[in-house]
Amino acid sequence: MRLLALLAVVALPLTVAAPAAADPAIWKWRTVHSTDGMASAWGKVAISQFGYVVYGNLEDTRGKGCAWAVLRAQSASNGRWKTYGFYNCTPGTGTFRKSYGSVLQIKVQVCRGNSKRPIDECSKWKSIFTTGG
Repeated sequence: MRLLALLAVVALPLTVAAPAAADPAIWKWRTVHSTDGMASAWGKVAISQFGYVVYGNLEDTRGKGCAWAVLRAQSASNGRWKTYGFYNCTPGTGTFRKSYGSVLQIKVQVCRGNSKRPIDECSKWKSIFTTGG
C-alpha cells in the first residue's frame, strides 16, 4: 500500500509538468530571393500537434509572371523527398502554409514562373529546418 502511494506522488509532478512542454518552438527563416530579385519568400517553421508547419510570405514585385516558393521536405520515416510549390501572380505579398508530419529537414527555393510552374531565375536551395539543429 505504501508503494502505491509513493508511485502516485512521483507520477503527479510529471503529469503537472506536461502542459508547459506544449509551448511551440518556432524557427524563423530569412528572406530568400529569386536570382533576378523579383520574387522573395520568408517565414517560420513551427512545431504543431502532428509534426511541423511552414508559414510563409511570398512577394511578387512584378505584374508579369509569377513568384514561386518551392518547399522540399525529407521524410523521417523513409528518407524520401516531397516537393510542394506555392505561387503568387499579383504584385504584393501573399501567404502560404504547409503542414508536415515527421521530417528530417525542410528546404525552400524561390523562382519566377507562370501560373502552372516555376520556370527560371531560381535561387539556390536554402535549408530552413533541420531536425536536431
